[in-house]
This record gives sequence, structure tokens and C-alpha cells, in this order.
Amino acid sequence: MRSVERKVKRQIRGFRTQDGAGVKLVRVLGHETTEEYDPILMLDSFDSINPDDYTAGFPMHPHRGIETISYVYRGQMVHRDSLGNEDSISDGEVQWMTAGSGILHEEKLPSSERMLGVQLWLNLPSKDKMTSPAYHSIKNEEIEEIDLENGKLRLLAGQYKDKKGYMSKYLPLDYYDIHLDPNASVFIDTEPDRSVMIFTLSGEVFIGGERVKEKTAAKLTSGNRVEIKSTEENAQILFVSSKPLGEAIAWGGPIVMNTKAELQKAFADLEQGTFLQKEMSYDNK
Repeated sequence: MRSVERKVKRQIRGFRTQDGAGVKLVRVLGHETTEEYDPILMLDSFDSINPDDYTAGFPMHPHRGIETISYVYRGQMVHRDSLGNEDSISDGEVQWMTAGSGILHEEKLPSSERMLGVQLWLNLPSKDKMTSPAYHSIKNEEIEEIDLENGKLRLLAGQYKDKKGYMSKYLPLDYYDIHLDPNASVFIDTEPDRSVMIFTLSGEVFIGGERVKEKTAAKLTSGNRVEIKSTEENAQILFVSSKPLGEAIAWGGPIVMNTKAELQKAFADLEQGTFLQKEMSYDNK
């Protein structure tokens, strides 16, 4: 197969905003980027050494039609939901929640030396929108760290070469946390039909000769490999590869469906107290 190197198709830098009970964050992807970054709906980045920026947390709120994937590289996140799950992740761990037909959850962010991480919203295919909700945490002992020539790769989910991590149930998802030393580079092989995004969590990199600044989501062109180069400083990059859905999106607040009617039904269910379905999944129990 002829090698086709991926380049940068589009870059989006985040903007500062607040969510939850007053959590200060950088919102990178959202309503305006769903088509190009499909199936990633949202990307929020957290990076603060001031606990006042985040300890208000995210009080109990609903979700339907998506999966939320939180990666806390530094700090802690405490989760509680309507399925009865109570759990915490910290310093390099992942929280994976399938909202499916409906779930209520809260996220508390206790004070720490630094809060550094991201939350992704991964769309669910239309056929799986109303699947049973579930929660799963990926702890450090389940995350393989793979040595690179000038850095390391943490396999948060999916597959890297012959190594396998937590496997997504509804969409294929390769999720890597790549650390590069100064003036280093790494080649990542990719499936040509995958939608690939790189987020610069810390530091800057070059992709196909184009500089990508910190806290930027770079959507890549199609191809079967990509080269990521660091600058004169260390870089930490999140690599996200999945399969685009190409489906209609009806998005209102914490709920993402395919049609306005489905969205209206979700909010009607909330008002009428019928939002939570009887089937429950206790993935971590």
C-alpha cells in the first residue's frame, strides 16, 4: 500500500468559558464543529493550579445519546450516578460513561496541585442512542505505557500496534496520550477511513510541517500514517481516532439525538419523570 501522510486539515484553538457550577475551562470543540470532527461532539480542556477555578464541580445533571470520556492526567474526579455507581479517578486515569437511554451523574473536582485533563463527548450511532447506560473507569494498572524512541505512549483505549487497551463497545476508538521529548518525532500508522484528531494538551508540535499550538484540536486529512514532531520543548499530545458516523445531529444542552422529535421527547421525559429507563448496567460492579 502506498504511504499517504496525513496533514492538518483544520485547527481550532479553545476559548475560556465556564460550565457546571462555575468550573473554568477551555472549550475547544462544540456545536459548530460536529460535522468536521465527527464523531467527537465536544472537547473541554481543564488546566489550572487554582482550585477556585474548578472545585465547584458539575452537580447532578442528565445525559442521553452520547458517551462522555474524561481523562484526568493530573488531579482527581469523583463520579456519582443514577445507576448507583460511586467512583474516583486520578493522575492518569479515565472515566468512561455511556449515557445511552438516559443517566444522571455528577462530577466533583477536589482541590489538587494541578487539574489537567480533558473531557470528550463521543457520539453514539443512531441504532445505539437508547442503549442501556453504563459506567466504567480505566485505572492506571489497566493502561499500558509503551516506550517510544524519544518519549512514551499511554494506551488509554483501543489498539496500538499489537497492544490492546479498553475497547469501545459502540464505535472503534483509539485514544493515546503521547509524550515527546524536545526535538523528537513519532510516526503513527492510521486506518485510511478513520477520522483522526490530535489535541495538544501541553506544548506545541508540528504535523506535516504545520505548527499546532497548545490547547488546539487539529483535524487531520485522510491517510495511513501521521508524523508528529515536538519543538525545543516537551509536548503532550492526545491522539483520537474513530469512525465518522455521518448522521444527523439534534443537540440540546446535555442531550444529543438524531432528530428534533427525539430531542423533544428526551426533554419531555425529563419533565414527566420518565427519563431513566428500567434497564440498568453496572459495568463496574
